[in-house]
Amino acid sequence: STHSSGAHIAGVRSQAGPFHGVEAWYDGYALNVGRYQISYSQIFIGSRLNNQDNFIQAGYIVDKSRFFRTGQLWTYAFWKGKDGKGCYNTACDGFIQVSRKIPIVQPIDLKPGVPDWSRWSIHQDKGTGNWWLTQILSNGPNEDIGYWPKELFNLIDNGATTVGVGGAVQASGSGESPPMGNGNFPVGGRLDSALVTNIEVLDSNYNNRKMNSFSTEIMVDSPKCYGVRIGKVKPFHRTRLGFFFNYGGPGGNSC
Repeated sequence: STHSSGAHIAGVRSQAGPFHGVEAWYDGYALNVGRYQISYSQIFIGSRLNNQDNFIQAGYIVDKSRFFRTGQLWTYAFWKGKDGKGCYNTACDGFIQVSRKIPIVQPIDLKPGVPDWSRWSIHQDKGTGNWWLTQILSNGPNEDIGYWPKELFNLIDNGATTVGVGGAVQASGSGESPPMGNGNFPVGGRLDSALVTNIEVLDSNYNNRKMNSFSTEIMVDSPKCYGVRIGKVKPFHRTRLGFFFNYGGPGGNSC
């Protein structure tokens, strides 16, 4: 959700807030990234005012310089709050880990081309105003991973103006951009490229709604290298994918 030199995004966002949460079911792949490249699959929520940003993003990351093995997929979260403070995971004070089962950051062992799936939610607690990270499980009770106290933030204390979902990459200093998603453009079948399904937001009244019940926009800033394809479910189709899309691409030197 941040733009620096060599950063590219492919996803969907809505700026029709205030929002109190975002959740999605998404897949992550092991990828061949260069030493100074990063590839993300993420959900995010945030607000911007003047030159200030508050945001929280979470999902999967492939980052060879931070996590040592090539192509290794990790779960992660990143936050930015008031006074420019913020960091990955627990690299600085802020995030309070609660779960004893699911750490905020962990390596995922994968065979090439076989995805891992997660359903995570970033959501604000109505009573305390704190922002929680929760793993949503279809076959058991949800697991609260931990939370960011509301005191860390000054722009999202009463909800956030923007929510988004999708992929992001950071190019290396030489300008080469890494693959995003599973490295394939979303051109055809549902399982050919990276997938985000059941995208829902908590609205201003803390009600769960499909993201596309608000005005949404597709974000693709480098269509030569990455794409987004909004999904269509035929009425008779049994899979309940909600609002979903495919995204990603190979990257390259001319992104």
